[in-house]
Amino acid sequence: MAEPDKESLFEAPPMGEQERMVEAILFASAEPVGVAELNARMPHGCDAAEALAHLRRRYDGRGVQLVRVGDAYALRTAPDLGFLMQKETVETRKLSRAAIETLAIIAYHQPVTRAEIEEIRGVSVSRGTVDQLLELEWIKFGRRKMTPGRPVTYVVTDEFLDHFGLESARDLPGLKELRAAGLLDSRRPPGGLPGSGDEDEDDGEAPEDQGEMFDT
Repeated sequence: MAEPDKESLFEAPPMGEQERMVEAILFASAEPVGVAELNARMPHGCDAAEALAHLRRRYDGRGVQLVRVGDAYALRTAPDLGFLMQKETVETRKLSRAAIETLAIIAYHQPVTRAEIEEIRGVSVSRGTVDQLLELEWIKFGRRKMTPGRPVTYVVTDEFLDHFGLESARDLPGLKELRAAGLLDSRRPPGGLPGSGDEDEDDGEAPEDQGEMFDT
């Protein structure tokens, strides 16, 4: 009896089956999954990147879409059907106006230090504001800046991009969109962001819905 070809023992499954594997992994995952992790979970010889490309085309125009979040991928409800999920996606946590402004500055100016945030806002940033954003996992520590004191910088996370349906920070709304949504004072210079002009006291500011930062 002839021995099986050694190469056939490691032959990758058909692309259709690879698509099903990728689909199953993404469907079961609460967080976006990267290509490297997909390849690590799938049988030897699989091409997760190609399977994702096929899967994305297959989901095009459907109620669920394959979206890219940073360097990872996830299955998400089509944007135009988001209103159907309103009851399921109501957020009970609130962000203060100071936190919203700080988050917006980080998103548009990243990597940015605390001192730079305070310079743009024109007021001090309390530790509670930054801690809240870190706890939400919407920002994280970036590289230390090569300046005296080596201050730490802040950048937005993939969780932030996922929450607002963005592929990358490059997809953030422009100045015109922010002004049209009333989120940027047109009288301020382009480098600034809306601020109260008062000191950053989270306890004394009325909380805002998290979704109000951008027109989502």
